[in-house]
Amino acid sequence: MTDRMVVALSRREREIMDVLYRRREATVAEVLDELSSPPSYSAVRATLRILEEKGHVRHRKDGLRYVYSPAVSTERARNEALLYVVRTFFDGSAEAAAVAMLRISDGDLSADGVGRLTERIRRARREGR
Repeated sequence: MTDRMVVALSRREREIMDVLYRRREATVAEVLDELSSPPSYSAVRATLRILEEKGHVRHRKDGLRYVYSPAVSTERARNEALLYVVRTFFDGSAEAAAVAMLRISDGDLSADGVGRLTERIRRARREGR
């Protein structure tokens, strides 16, 4: 997935992808059940087909129905989306993005949380990141 792919999704496509990432796989009817202001069944089916053409979704047959799932792992999609946000809104600065995340969090970063974060920073430095 590239930055272009992150941005290229419409609001409805992102909403459908959210359902698929949350559920890991779903039929059209299952996606429809989780959408706010749901469109018609055929509109969801058509959007899933478009997402498949764009490379975001794949399907398998289960009897007479198709079961859809994300084509990209949750971790890869999360990393690509976060990279896009960091590049776009923080001039590529992971530090600035981390500070912003800490600022908007509930402020209750426990001592254990600080320790885990510190260890991850040390590990990333050792690995040259």
